[in-house]
Amino acid sequence: MRQIQKSTRWFLAGAALGALALASGCSNKGDEAKAPTKAPDTAGAPAAASGGAKPTIGVSLLTNTNPFFIDMGEAMKAEGQKHNFDIVLESGDMDAAKQRDQVKDFIVKKVSAIVLSPCDSKAVGTTIQEANKAGIPVFTADIASLSKDAMVISHVATDNYEGGKLAATAIVEAIGGKGKVAIIDHPEVESCIQRTKGFREVLAAHKDIEIVATLPGHGERDASFKTAQDILEKYPQLDAFFCINDPTALGAVAAIEKAGRSGKVKVIGFDGMLEAKQAVKDGKIYADIVQFPDKIGELTIQGIASFMGGEKLKPQTLIPAAIYKKADADKDPKVK
Repeated sequence: MRQIQKSTRWFLAGAALGALALASGCSNKGDEAKAPTKAPDTAGAPAAASGGAKPTIGVSLLTNTNPFFIDMGEAMKAEGQKHNFDIVLESGDMDAAKQRDQVKDFIVKKVSAIVLSPCDSKAVGTTIQEANKAGIPVFTADIASLSKDAMVISHVATDNYEGGKLAATAIVEAIGGKGKVAIIDHPEVESCIQRTKGFREVLAAHKDIEIVATLPGHGERDASFKTAQDILEKYPQLDAFFCINDPTALGAVAAIEKAGRSGKVKVIGFDGMLEAKQAVKDGKIYADIVQFPDKIGELTIQGIASFMGGEKLKPQTLIPAAIYKKADADKDPKVK
C-alpha cells in the first residue's frame, strides 16, 4: 500500500476493507440476495486529523447534463464545506472508462475518500477494487455497484424499487387498468434495474396490461426520442410509456407529439426535474416519481464525516420517492 500523508492518515482503516463483510450495491425488499449481511466494521477507524490540509473527497457522478446529478453534486459541495472537506467533483459522462481514469487520478492524488455514481454498475467493480487496494474508502450515491468483490463502505440512494412500484401504480391509474405499455430503460445502471423490477412486479398482477416492449434509451433525451419513435411505429395501439428518468420521459413526449398522438399515450417519468414537473402540469406527462438528490448528496457527505470520526455506518440508506401528479403541479410555486 502506498504511503499515506499524515493529513489523511485517518483513512488507513481502509486497509482493512478486505476483511469487511460488506457487499456493495443497493438492495431492496425485492432483492434481498444482494443485501450485505452486516454493516462494515468502522468502529476502529481513527478520527480525522485536526489542523493541516483539508481532507479531499473525490467525487465522480454519472453525468453533469442531468439536473438530478447537478443538484446532488451541489449538495455534496455545500455539505462538504460544513465539514471542512475539499470536494473535487467530476462527471463520468456515462462513460465507464472515463470514470475509471478519474478514480485512478483520485488515487494518485491520495484523496481521503471516493464517492461514485457508477456509469456501469457491473464494470465499476474493478475500478473500486483499485481504490480498495490503495486503502481509500469508497462510497456510492444514487447508483450502486453490483460487484460482489468490490468493497463499498456505504450506499445512499432513492428507494428505486419502491419508486418503480409507484410508477406502476400511476400507469394502472392512467390507462384504466388495461392496455399496452412500453418501458424505455437504462439496463447498465443499478438504480434503473431496480425501478423496472418494481414496476414489472406490480404490473404482473394486472392481467389486462401487457408490456409489449422494453428498449434502452440510455437515460438521454435524444436517444429516448428515437427509441420512443420506433416503439410507437411498431405498436400503434400503445397506451403508455414508463420512462426510467425524466430526460427519457421528455424524449418520449417529443416522439408522441411528433407522431400526433398527444393525449393518447400516457407517460410516467422518474426524477422530479423542474421541466418534467412543468410537463405534468401541462398534461404531457401523467405523473413523475420524485427523488430528492440534495438529500442523497447531503447524507453521503455526512456519512463520510461520520466514518472519519470512527462511527460504524449502515451499509445502505434508502430515501423514499414520492409521486407527483397534476394536482401537485398546480400547487407547486416553482411551476408556471
